Amino acid sequence: MHIEIATLFPEMCEAVLSESIVGRARRAGKISLHCRQIREYTLDKHRRVDDTPYGGGMGMVMQCEPIYNCYKAVCQELGTKPHTIYMSPKGRIFDQKRAVELSGMDNILIICGHYEGVDQRVIDKIVDEELSIGDYVLTGGELPAMVVADTVARMCEGVLSDEVCFTDESIYSGLLEYPQYTRPEVWEGEAVPPVLLSGHHKNIENWRHEQSLKLTAERRPDLLAKYNAENK
Repeated sequence: MHIEIATLFPEMCEAVLSESIVGRARRAGKISLHCRQIREYTLDKHRRVDDTPYGGGMGMVMQCEPIYNCYKAVCQELGTKPHTIYMSPKGRIFDQKRAVELSGMDNILIICGHYEGVDQRVIDKIVDEELSIGDYVLTGGELPAMVVADTVARMCEGVLSDEVCFTDESIYSGLLEYPQYTRPEVWEGEAVPPVLLSGHHKNIENWRHEQSLKLTAERRPDLLAKYNAENK
């Protein structure tokens, strides 16, 4: 998979996406990821990429041309049109199901807005979908873009050591993950649940499932209702 991030702050994205699992996967060639500076695609001698909004109002709006030129450069280099995402609080809420779907694509371009957003005309022309990571407003699209890139990248083949590393996690299975424990066996007078020390894999599996059901019922009843409906 190849992921492009078009942004005014590529160094910010690189700082995060060069570390940990995603960073190792990039260095090992399991995924390809490029953070592209939108200012490099403006024809303005001052590298300006924004202007005041028509109709008045506070703030600045990112112009069509630099974003469109960046998009065309990506298409030319890839030899194909990437699936293009604009990170926006007006978009569909990003979830694990959509992450799984995106992980099956070959090329993704994520556009990060800033200031008061992006001229609607370029969104209408090149964007395939708008995504949001929650019902709140951030300074720009960089943090959401990194969330999407990390979530999608870790499900690509070879990024994690085994598929179970993500299929057994919270949300992916439809339930919240069960509690986890490690050494020492007793800490501050609290012992690890005996079933986890039993070596009886079926009992451990049942206990973990029961814990997941319990936690999901307590904290995310909406997820439990959806899980029950899908597993009738």
